Amino acid sequence: MTVTAGCDVGSLTAKVVLMRHNRILGSSVVRSRVNPRESAEEALRAALTDSGLSRDDIAFCIGTGYGRDRIAFVDETLSEIACHGRGARWLLPSARTIIDIGGQDCKAMHIDAAGKVTRFITNDKCASGTGRFLEVMAQVLGIDIEALGEHSRKSKAPVRLASTCTVWAQADVIKYLNEGYAIEDIGAGINAAMANRVAILINTIKVERDVIMTGGVAKNSGVLSVLGQVLGQRIKTVRKADPQLAGAIGAALLAHDKRERKAVT
Repeated sequence: MTVTAGCDVGSLTAKVVLMRHNRILGSSVVRSRVNPRESAEEALRAALTDSGLSRDDIAFCIGTGYGRDRIAFVDETLSEIACHGRGARWLLPSARTIIDIGGQDCKAMHIDAAGKVTRFITNDKCASGTGRFLEVMAQVLGIDIEALGEHSRKSKAPVRLASTCTVWAQADVIKYLNEGYAIEDIGAGINAAMANRVAILINTIKVERDVIMTGGVAKNSGVLSVLGQVLGQRIKTVRKADPQLAGAIGAALLAHDKRERKAVT
């Protein structure tokens, strides 16, 4: 039975997913290195270990993400838009609007009933509205980025950041810390600033239900909650798989399609 792979090398993490007949056999998320080739290799080794498979078991592999052209073992590369759209569709078949927040960019996509991307917009010019923004803020607070969502849920009086610019927001966070504000309230303010910045991008396309978020930020409940309120749409929670794997899942599914077409011809 055919095993296909998807490798998504982003600025902060590299992901690999191994699939057979629409089912995930193994996956990995590793911290990206300076060299995308090394990031991809580490992610592949981890996914193979997770699945108990070997490289020889992989029939076809597609690479995506900003480092896709540096991945040594892929058979083909595809855009992040195509892969994230397909992956989000697998995670939630009813999805029509996809919000993907990566390490250094944010994408908003609309897909039709067939799963085809009909509209999309990307912000890759500024760190605000990206995972990097949250990473910088978490470092200033002295907490893990994964803890931002948990902290914000405990907030009783969220602070307000004067700017979503990473530099100025960082100065605001330091000021609030020095004034003795609770980390929970500062964390909630950070998540709210992030959500409001992302909402500006998303509202440039027509938001249609169901709405799904992918990428690492999808695991931040604080951002999801505020973003849903701002958009006036409930963002569906992904339970089928880690939402951070969406691009790699889409790449593995598209690899299966291409492998099947090659087999027919």
